[in-house]
Formats: sequence, structure tokens, C-alpha cells
Amino acid sequence: MKKKKDLNYIVKLEQAISKKYGEETIQNPKSTWSEEKEKDYLEQIEKIFKKEMKAKEKTEKIDINGIMMPKRLLIKEHSFTCPICKLYSLKKEDDLYMSKFECCFQCYVQHVEDREERWLSGWRPEDK
Repeated sequence: MKKKKDLNYIVKLEQAISKKYGEETIQNPKSTWSEEKEKDYLEQIEKIFKKEMKAKEKTEKIDINGIMMPKRLLIKEHSFTCPICKLYSLKKEDDLYMSKFECCFQCYVQHVEDREERWLSGWRPEDK
């Protein structure tokens, strides 16, 4: 035997919910959705995906002679020549900036400081 839905109960339930939490709680979500909201939503999803991929890259492990090592712990071979100004340097501060910004301290001060986003996005000064 099939139970019939008590429509009066459903209406009363919806009225109680809207009274307690507001009209928006019982509206169909599609009624306020638009193309612009869809576009914003897709952009947010893309940002989240990129952020998760960066986090995954940081925890990525590499097999070295049967031992799994985090990729971020591997020491990179350092060049002591700045690719921007072509000067050779063994200073500790230059080593720090070479590993993070791929330039010496002087080039950092001249080209990168206060413009990190631009530098990290790939901009480099023209060769003179």
C-alpha cells in the first residue's frame, strides 16, 4: 500500500522554515542563477584546482635509488653567475636571491623589489 504525501504538511514545513530562516531558504537555487554567476563559479573552481596542483607539486616525491624523497628537498645545482647582469658572485645574499628569484642581490634591488608578482609571472629586463 502506497502512502500519500501530505501536501498540507509540506506547505506548513516550508512556511515554518521560511519564517525561521528567511525566504531564500525555500527558493529553488536555479531561480537566482545567471550566466555571470556561472562564469564566476567556473573561475573560482579553476583557481582552487591550480592551488591544489601547486600543493601537490610541493609534496611530490621522487624515487632515488629506491628511496622516496620529497622533490622540494633535493638540492638544485646553483649557478654563481647572474643571468640578468652576467656577474659572478659567491656572496651568501646572492645565493639566496639566485635560488628564489634567479638573479643576484643587486638585480633584485634594481628590478624585482616591490614587483615580485610581475617578476614571478615571467617578466625580465631587456638585454642591453
